[in-house]
Amino acid sequence: MSKRGKRFMVIGIGVVILALIVTLVLNAFKSNLVFFFTPTQISQGQAPKGQAFRVGGMVKEGSLKQIDLSHEFLVTDNEEDVRVVYKGLLPDLFKEGKGVVAQGAIGDNGVFIASQVLAKHDENYMPPEAKAAMDQAALRKASQSVQTP
Repeated sequence: MSKRGKRFMVIGIGVVILALIVTLVLNAFKSNLVFFFTPTQISQGQAPKGQAFRVGGMVKEGSLKQIDLSHEFLVTDNEEDVRVVYKGLLPDLFKEGKGVVAQGAIGDNGVFIASQVLAKHDENYMPPEAKAAMDQAALRKASQSVQTP
């Protein structure tokens, strides 16, 4: 094989290895990417079926049911509610009427099965997406109440 042929073979092998590395990195990135949806978006069918994502909002007052380490509660954006089921210990700051973000997937029965529950860490914090959704829901409610005589 000539020098030119060897050079092309080395370059070809390098390109194949680089393509393989890029493919593996992008695949790992895609599998760890988790999107955020509000209860309203979930009720409108915008959330992916059978794929992990996050839902955020407020824990609806009076909705928490607990049996041993199994918890069921509603997450609301003041417009729609999503029923969440979680097995495990809830964070210490988890309370009804407070902000929460749950990560998991929607089950066959339409209930969100959480693998992780995160509670807000102080009085002023809420994920930006959840805050924006809560503000939009409040504006829609206010405009509906003004329009209704």
